[in-house]
Amino acid sequence: MSLIKENFNKYGLQKVYPFKSHFLQLGDHSLHFVDEGQGQPILMLHGNPTWSFYYRNLIKTFSEKYRTVVPDHMGCGLSDKPQTYDYSLETHIQNAYQLIKFLDLKKIILIVHDWGGAIGFGLATRYPDLFEKIIILNTAAYPSEHIPQRINLLRQGKIGEWLTRKLNLFAWPATFMTTKKKLPEIIKKGYLLPYDSWENRVAVARFVQDIPMEKEHKTYEVLSTIESKLKDLPHPKLILWGGKDFCFNKHFFEKWVEIYPDANAHWYANAGHYVLEDALEEVSSEIWNFIK
Repeated sequence: MSLIKENFNKYGLQKVYPFKSHFLQLGDHSLHFVDEGQGQPILMLHGNPTWSFYYRNLIKTFSEKYRTVVPDHMGCGLSDKPQTYDYSLETHIQNAYQLIKFLDLKKIILIVHDWGGAIGFGLATRYPDLFEKIIILNTAAYPSEHIPQRINLLRQGKIGEWLTRKLNLFAWPATFMTTKKKLPEIIKKGYLLPYDSWENRVAVARFVQDIPMEKEHKTYEVLSTIESKLKDLPHPKLILWGGKDFCFNKHFFEKWVEIYPDANAHWYANAGHYVLEDALEEVSSEIWNFIK
């Protein structure tokens, strides 16, 4: 992590991500998180291949009136990247719960994106009393048969791992396939810096391998259990969706609207998977209106 932080400062990334680092020790490994502001907590959970950097602008905006807590899942961002580790959905849920307990968070406003949806709804369905409101950004929290062929290829054994970790064919394409607006070079560096080597891309590969396309997959049952409890969650919900997402496409948006017909849902036709990069002002405005 120290080398990543050194390069982080060398490239001037502290200008766009000016947050103090905090760490939670989980066994032999350290989980990095941002904890900015005071008041009611907003917990933001990222997906793959992002990290807390994805939420940098929301942290700056909402930490003025709220306590913004944003972890890097183990193996991601500035957290440790153990090479031998159970990088499964269940482990990520447990890690996030340990952080909630460590910080004694209550009445949480939850924001989820990508894999953060499965992790966040894993928490909300197990510990609903900890949460007050839920904001859903281009994600899923249920098994699905829909998967882009290029992502499915990266799930396949040694060849998939080699493509993901050696050739960087997941994190690198995400810097231009996830947005309609071209990302500035410094923002691209911010997304890629924690995933700059074979060793540092371990969680990127494990997240892809953890997509449960078969019922025999160890995460399938975990995700199915989450799905079975989604409709029981009484919390107010806000759905904000980038319509140009090649992975979490309209099918997933409509699935959420079906699950939560009373949710306030917004479709941003010209935004991609990284909806916070393409439609930041619109999304921030809707979140303000929703949480206040």
